[in-house]
Amino acid sequence: MFAIGEFARHGRVSIRMLRHYDAIGLLRSAYVDPASGYRSYTAGQLADLNRIVALKDLGFSLEQVRTMVADEISPTELQALLTIRRAELESTVAESYARLAQVESRLRGIETDLPSADVVIKELAAVRLVGLTTTAASFTPADISPVVHPLCAELGRRLPQAAVRPSGHLTCLYERSHQAEDEVVVRATVPAAIDAEGNLNGLEVIDLPAVRAATLVHRGPIDQVLPAWQALARWIDDNGHRSSEPARELYLDCPDDPDGWVTELQEPIE
Repeated sequence: MFAIGEFARHGRVSIRMLRHYDAIGLLRSAYVDPASGYRSYTAGQLADLNRIVALKDLGFSLEQVRTMVADEISPTELQALLTIRRAELESTVAESYARLAQVESRLRGIETDLPSADVVIKELAAVRLVGLTTTAASFTPADISPVVHPLCAELGRRLPQAAVRPSGHLTCLYERSHQAEDEVVVRATVPAAIDAEGNLNGLEVIDLPAVRAATLVHRGPIDQVLPAWQALARWIDDNGHRSSEPARELYLDCPDDPDGWVTELQEPIE
């Protein structure tokens, strides 16, 4: 048997933690000396300790851990719980990285001004698009990104079934909704020479008129596009123009590595 100090060393935990686990009935010592009160543990209890610490480190409360231990869940059940918890943690990590990317994007918007020479005024011809429409709760990245990505994926699935051959690049359109103050109408579209009366597998036809637009090319992940949009907005304001809608993101090149993405931002102006 191991004295509490030795057991703590082998289990890589603190003596204070072992005493607490004993006090709440989570991991009782195997033997308590009646004269001195010293606790002793067996080597077999290291497996129990490892299970407790693993569950605790995965975010379960001590009360939840105690319930699991008391119910004597099987190794298979424990593995299933750990797999679920790992997936939750991986999702949390991904969300944290996404938030960090947005923070960095905001910082670049503070620290960096893109040269005004990068902004080009273009006459955009009238175009017929086919696509899908949905709404986002607001223009915040946390509301926009979860909407745009699935919408574009669904468009990609429906196009072949509708026998629509795109004649240009994927384009996302954004404009304010008239239904709610912050709501945004989001459209994922592609240009196509099609008959508006045909069976388009649920896709809609969107005819955009010819417009004059201020444009700016963004290179890199689309989730980090904010500084470019804000630079374009500053240029429009500095040059005495007024923005119109819908704003467009024209995806010119979308390789597997998001760092290599090339997107042209198009803001109609008056």
